[in-house]
Amino acid sequence: MIFSSAEIGYLNDQELGRLATVQPDGTLQVSPVGFRYDPDTEFIEIRGMNLARSRKFRNVLDNGRVAFVVDDVPSLQPRRVRCLEIRGPGEAVVLDAARANEFGGAVIRIKAERIISFGIDDPDQGPHELTPHNRNVS
Repeated sequence: MIFSSAEIGYLNDQELGRLATVQPDGTLQVSPVGFRYDPDTEFIEIRGMNLARSRKFRNVLDNGRVAFVVDDVPSLQPRRVRCLEIRGPGEAVVLDAARANEFGGAVIRIKAERIISFGIDDPDQGPHELTPHNRNVS
């Protein structure tokens, strides 16, 4: 299993993330996106309206380089931050009609190669005692 059960629960509870892609001229683009975690493949699937016509979709088609972040601040007293960063290759695909979603069939799939998790697997630790859980996955 690539993600811990706490990380999977976190992904399933969130609705919005940020996808970073690399444009043809080398500049970065970061976009807020809807997503879902696919438990069968363990991929993150980015979905959205007119995704196949978007710059981020074309960026992934061009070079496949992505990073994806989901984060939130579940408590202000004490201040607590949670973050899950996923780095790895992205694949821009158009699904057949049977597998399309309410936005159409275009998706960006992210296969995790590096995961940086903070504040998710250790909810009982104090905010200043939290440490990132960084790991490479195959």
